[in-house]
Amino acid sequence: MSSRFVFTNGHTLQLDAPPIKHFLQANPGAYTTSRTHNNASCLLFWDRHITRLSHSIHILSILAPQLLFKTNHYHSPILLPSNALQLLVNDSMCKVLPIALKDKTDCEELAITTLVTASLEELNACQDVDEESLSKILHVHVHVESYVPLAFGTPGNGAHLALAGYGRHVATAKYSDWVRIRKTLEKLRHPSVTELLLSNDGDQILEGCVTNFFVVCCKDLDSDVGTALYDYGNKYPFEVRTAPISDGVLPGIIRHLVLEVCRSEGIPFREIAPSWSEHEIWEEAFITNSLRLVQHVDSIQVPIEWHSAHSKTWKDISWTKKQFQVGEPGMITTLIQEKIMEKAILEGYPISDMCA
Repeated sequence: MSSRFVFTNGHTLQLDAPPIKHFLQANPGAYTTSRTHNNASCLLFWDRHITRLSHSIHILSILAPQLLFKTNHYHSPILLPSNALQLLVNDSMCKVLPIALKDKTDCEELAITTLVTASLEELNACQDVDEESLSKILHVHVHVESYVPLAFGTPGNGAHLALAGYGRHVATAKYSDWVRIRKTLEKLRHPSVTELLLSNDGDQILEGCVTNFFVVCCKDLDSDVGTALYDYGNKYPFEVRTAPISDGVLPGIIRHLVLEVCRSEGIPFREIAPSWSEHEIWEEAFITNSLRLVQHVDSIQVPIEWHSAHSKTWKDISWTKKQFQVGEPGMITTLIQEKIMEKAILEGYPISDMCA
C-alpha cells in the first residue's frame, strides 16, 4: 500500500496523508485504532471500538474539554444517542475503505484510526444532541494505512521494554494529545527498546505508552485481602497481574479481552500493578493493544535511579534488566493469545456488511 488516506465527515478525501502520529499531533480529539483481519475481510472488535470511542468523548467533554474542543470553556457533557456515532463513522468508512483496499497488497492488513473532534459553537447552539445535530457537532476523521502484523511467537518478534515516564492524565479516555506528550519520553528510549512503560513511583508499572502491560508470576498465597485474586478453579500455579483502571491506565479493548479469557479459562488474575521489586517471580510478560493484539516480552529494563532519570538520556542512565526466555512466549501468554484470536474470528465485523 503506497498511500495513506483520510476521510473527514464522510466526504473530504486526503490522499498521501501524513503518518498517523503526525496526523494525531495536529488534531485534538478522542480516537481509537483498530485493524483489519483475514486479508482485510473484517474489522477486529469494531463494536467495542465504537463503544470505547463514545466513552472517551463523554469523559473528555467533562474532565478535559481542551483535549476535545481546544477550549476550557464550560459546556454540557456530550451524551451520544445510541448507535449515532457508529452510523457517522461508518459513513466515512464506507467511502475510504474501497479505495484503500484497492491499494493494498496481499500480505498487508489495514490500520484504521478514527479521530473525533468537536465544535463547541455547534454544541452550545443545540438544546439536545440528536442524530441530526450530531453531524454538525462532531467532526469524524478516518485515517487508513497499511499494517503488517507481527507473527506471534516468531524469534525476534518479542517486545523489549524500558520504564521511562509517569502515568498519563485522564487515562480512562484515549485522546490525540497524548501522542504529543509522550514524545518527551523518547530521550529515554534505547535503540533496541520497542515500547516505553509508565510508572508514578518507579516500582509499580502501570502500562505502556501505547499498550497495556501484564506479567505472569507465581501465585502469592499470602496476598492482602484488599487486592482481590480472581482464582477460577485454581487450575494454574500462576496468576496474571495488570494494573487496575483505578490506578490510571487506559481501559484497553484487548486488556478487557485478556481478563475475559482468564475468567473463561480458569486462569487466576489480579488487577494490581506489577511491582518491579518483585520481578524475580515474573515468569512471563506480555503487552497488548489493538494492532499487536498480544506480544510476548523478551526483556524489561528499569533505571536504577528513577527520580533523576527524567533529566537524562538513555546513554546517561544506569539500568537494571529482566531477561525472559528470548524468542519464546510462555505457556500462559500463548494460551491467552490463542483464545483472543478465537474471539477475533467470532467478533470480526465483516467489511462487506458495513455499507449494506
